[in-house]
Amino acid sequence: MSPDSTPLLSPAQRKLVGFALGFAAFCGIGWLLYVVLAGVARFIGAFSSVIWPLAVAGILALLLRPVVALLERRLRVKRPVAVVALYVTFLLLVAGLLVAFLPALITQLLEFIAYLPVLWHKTVAWSEARFPEWLALIRPYLENPTVKAAIASLSRQAQDVFGHLTPALKSAGAGLFGIFGFAASLAVIPVYLFFFLLSDGDPAQALPEHLPFLKKEPRDDVVFLVREFLGILVAFFRGQLLIGLVMGLLFATGFSVAGLKFGLAIGLLTGLLNIVPYLGSILGLSVALPLAYLQPEGGGLALAGICAGVFAAVQMIDGWLLTPRIMGRQTGLHPVAIIVAVFFWGQALGGILGMVLAVPLTAFFVAAWRFVRRKYFAGP
Repeated sequence: MSPDSTPLLSPAQRKLVGFALGFAAFCGIGWLLYVVLAGVARFIGAFSSVIWPLAVAGILALLLRPVVALLERRLRVKRPVAVVALYVTFLLLVAGLLVAFLPALITQLLEFIAYLPVLWHKTVAWSEARFPEWLALIRPYLENPTVKAAIASLSRQAQDVFGHLTPALKSAGAGLFGIFGFAASLAVIPVYLFFFLLSDGDPAQALPEHLPFLKKEPRDDVVFLVREFLGILVAFFRGQLLIGLVMGLLFATGFSVAGLKFGLAIGLLTGLLNIVPYLGSILGLSVALPLAYLQPEGGGLALAGICAGVFAAVQMIDGWLLTPRIMGRQTGLHPVAIIVAVFFWGQALGGILGMVLAVPLTAFFVAAWRFVRRKYFAGP
């Protein structure tokens, strides 16, 4: 072999260079994804008061389209009349629920907020009686003026209903508009929803017209993935809302029958917060068990055990009956993957919106990767 035909790199060196280039490409893709997610999070944070009403109205429109179509067929009316009929039915239903449950629910919520400082003092007293060595270890930190001021501030905020609600409203998307901006955002959701429901076509039907720069096959793939995402979104929220409502009623009934103070409010909120997987159960368990154990009338280890039994029973009903029947295997995600997804998207999208969308987003990316791998990266 002539000297000119000697390869520049040996096989081992070529493998090393190929690995280095592949690793550099992987790092570049990761950095690009990080930049995109950071930009999306900043955009959502800056325009949350605009995005939240559109997102809520869009999801509700996807969920309610079949109902409007059913009313349109059964009543034999035009679509605007069917939408108005849906609105009237919804208002009557909400009015009935408010008359039946709202007074008791608001009363229990206000009493629970006022009871929080008492619960804190009871918890401290119980800890002093049973774990004095631990309190002796942390007491120097609790005596710190900064820590004491923070605890006093939290206690005052817990007793002040408006002081308790205002940060939650702002974090939910009120932004710089404060409470009035949040109220305006809520008021505009029915308006957006009305116009979204008036459209009876496929949401992705006109998408190919907006992608003329793509060839037919990639354009069809994009349309397919968009429809797949919308299907996952609808299936998740429709199932999760129904499951959360049923679980809330079961929790509220079980806690109230057991004699737990504020059982109706804690049970309903525990179920409804499960729209974010595991969030409601974790928060409800962390509130209900200490409250049951330290409850002045009828509390103690027996009531705490009964409440834990209610949690276990409702979770078994959810795992064996509700989720398989209502959701099926729509997401196909492992429970650990769901928990990681909730924290990841909550951080990536800057708060509660990411946590709410965590499961459908993760399920979509898993489905999209499987589709792309099968179609574009499969071997011959």
